[in-house]
Amino acid sequence: MAALYHFARFPRFESVRDPLFKLCQEQGVKGTLLLAAEGINGTIAGTDAGVQTVLSYLRAQPEFASLEHKESRASKMPFVRMKVKLKKEIVTMGVPDIDPNRIVGTYVDPKDWNALISDPDTIVIDTRNDYETAIGLFKGAVDPQTKTFREFPDWVKNNPGLHNKPKIAMYCTGGIRCEKATAFMKEQGFEDVFHLKGGILKYLEEVPEEESLWEGACFVFDERVSVVHGLAEGDHQLCHACRNPITEEVRLSPLFEEGVSCPSCYNDRTEEDRQRFRDRQKQIDIAKKRGEKHLGR
Repeated sequence: MAALYHFARFPRFESVRDPLFKLCQEQGVKGTLLLAAEGINGTIAGTDAGVQTVLSYLRAQPEFASLEHKESRASKMPFVRMKVKLKKEIVTMGVPDIDPNRIVGTYVDPKDWNALISDPDTIVIDTRNDYETAIGLFKGAVDPQTKTFREFPDWVKNNPGLHNKPKIAMYCTGGIRCEKATAFMKEQGFEDVFHLKGGILKYLEEVPEEESLWEGACFVFDERVSVVHGLAEGDHQLCHACRNPITEEVRLSPLFEEGVSCPSCYNDRTEEDRQRFRDRQKQIDIAKKRGEKHLGR
């Protein structure tokens, strides 16, 4: 597994899509890569050789020569297919002219993160969405409980109390959202803005569990669903109706039905929705019995 992102001025991004997709197909690499005029973002998986070939191709592009990535292992291929998508933004905030290439907060290495967030003069903010924060946070972090990253700018503007302390420390899964969020915060007049370099994933990889201030698991956007310290796979599964992470305890709820509903989404669906999901689940079960992968999931 290789998680990566890189902000760069990349006006020729459309021309890279087809050769990049073809290379991934040839190497048996799967996952999702997003290309935009502001750079690249995504996660891929495959053999060591296949993933390294794709990374070498990306670093051969002048815009991505200094591209960094984070590696982890999965017990099985966590993606169904390879997708290379063209986007307006590689992480969607929806605020024009926010450019992390021009202005951004101060990077903090994982080894220095505990000291920063333990400082009483620091407000710690999780920039992820509510279904992600539901299963894990840094100790003492503020959870904006946003549904999407687009809601984050309004949350900041509606919380003047963020100015009450001199330091703002922000984090996210791999570093990309908080990098863009710190650029936004600097534009809003906050001065001492910091973000965790490499995100939660790098922290869980490098900081020993006995020294960690992380509590819970980290949601990831693949079939592993979550990871814990050492980037070991967590014990969460996914509700395939709403895509929220669930535990074994949730699966015992009378509102849980495989592929159809869980307590988080049951009341948001109609019986017509649930019947449609049941039909889809039947097709998934049939494909599984045949030893096939159902692409609709």
